[in-house]
Amino acid sequence: MIYADNAATTRISDLAFENMLPFLRDQYGNASSQYSLGTKAKRAIVRSRRQVAVAIGAEPSEITFTSGGSEANSWVFRSIAEAYCSEAVHIITSSIEHHSVLNACHALEQCGVEVTYLPVDSNGCISVNDVKSAIKPTTKLVSIMFANNEVGTIQPIEEIGKLLNERGILFHTDAVQAAGHIPIDVHDLQIDFLSASAHKFNGAKGTGILYKRSGLKLPPLVFGGEQEQGLRAGTENVAGIVALGCALEESVADITEMREKLSDLVKITIKRLKEVIPEICINGEGAMRLPGIVNITVPYVSGEAVMHLLDMKGICVSTSSACNSGKDTPSHVLLALGLTEQQAKSSIRISYGRYNTAEEAEKIVAAVSSAYSKIVANR
Repeated sequence: MIYADNAATTRISDLAFENMLPFLRDQYGNASSQYSLGTKAKRAIVRSRRQVAVAIGAEPSEITFTSGGSEANSWVFRSIAEAYCSEAVHIITSSIEHHSVLNACHALEQCGVEVTYLPVDSNGCISVNDVKSAIKPTTKLVSIMFANNEVGTIQPIEEIGKLLNERGILFHTDAVQAAGHIPIDVHDLQIDFLSASAHKFNGAKGTGILYKRSGLKLPPLVFGGEQEQGLRAGTENVAGIVALGCALEESVADITEMREKLSDLVKITIKRLKEVIPEICINGEGAMRLPGIVNITVPYVSGEAVMHLLDMKGICVSTSSACNSGKDTPSHVLLALGLTEQQAKSSIRISYGRYNTAEEAEKIVAAVSSAYSKIVANR
């Protein structure tokens, strides 16, 4: 099997797996217990919190462990609505956000919150001037994803952070695709809230983080015990948290090497695809993108058909975000870039990761070319 859907999820790294395994089998104590088996678990959580903090330029006290990025995103939006429940609230986000952000905004709109959805250019990039123009006296939060999950476009987070900090407006970024893949320093970027998910950087599924700048308050997500500084009660997923810390530390340590490797794989893929299918279009090609993602539109064919033909050859790619798979609707991200419905439905995403090779990239190109020829011949 060739797995090239790392934007959907990643294989857990060997190091992360080796470090989490003892907490599944031998060191299974409850981190809230006072005996040695429990204190070992507690120390492991403390160590992971420190690893995460170092990786994103934060303080350990600013890190809360969650079940993933979607939970962290929902928590931030709910907290804003609750904090300003007695006054008018305006939120700014983009039209290409992950559904965990968009659906949270839709839910808040039903409760009277005003939301502005900013457009993007043909590469999927937000305009800082558009953010500035959208700000109102009632604007309480701006949420812009760090990098897009379908085309990989990296947003001008530093400029947006500076703009909002000068105006005293809270800034949240969904960094699920970016964390561990490109450098992030939350203090330098003036980010107030940041969400990330372990399974996107070779950690275990079911664990994530919410960074909250020191001094900001959040209502508890889960009531009960004092776990996670009293914000998220319940027995901690120690094994998952350990894997998250190890995986993020490992990813950040290898970030330059991996960026070069993944960029080379994407370059090979684009060059060879353009040679065999000159008509293809690379979505977001003119923007600064994550190193491992390439989203292509193959004219006149169904992206879903290409995906299934590749699957028959043991190659895993996708047609859109995993959260939107199975729906007979075009990607909202690609539509926002200006593609027609037909073009959006003719697109596939190839996303490389730590364990992919140049040989696999060549095989993917050959498989896409073969699938394209087969579909066109049968039209």
